[in-house]
Amino acid sequence: MNGKLVSLDELADLCRTLQGRGRRVVLTNGCFDLLHVGHVRYLRRARELGDRLVVALNSDESVRALKGPGRPIVPEAQRAEVLASLSFVDYVTVFGGSTAERVVEKLRPACYVKGGDYAASRNHIPEARIVAAYGGLVAALEFESGAGTTAIIETILRRGRQGLLPVPVEAA
Repeated sequence: MNGKLVSLDELADLCRTLQGRGRRVVLTNGCFDLLHVGHVRYLRRARELGDRLVVALNSDESVRALKGPGRPIVPEAQRAEVLASLSFVDYVTVFGGSTAERVVEKLRPACYVKGGDYAASRNHIPEARIVAAYGGLVAALEFESGAGTTAIIETILRRGRQGLLPVPVEAA
């Protein structure tokens, strides 16, 4: 599994090799905090669009900038390990910044995928202009309604306020 966790520079070399062999590389990116069924279904569908699936994972710092000071719930090293454990994910790399434009520029995937919840149209995907410039495809996959990290966090908080969660045993 450790072979799946690679730096962006290593990944760029790997992608060039794969592309030189005629393999179709698919790239997606995101926070993937509290991995859930919506993430799993999305990633599985993304993998079906090509021969190899690369996931660019937002760093802890970029997640905080995008989602607020209470996020991520799970640190980047753990999120990366969980993603790399999925059989349909071929490579994982961590990146900083609010968009994956630099990642797209370096990897030049045949297909760049975003979730339908993230962008209703390709005009709202900042990376799309880069993909279009080299002739790649941008795909927006349908959002799994009700299967989001924010909804899970809100459910946990609501159930906690209602006393519906187990009370933690205090360490002696």
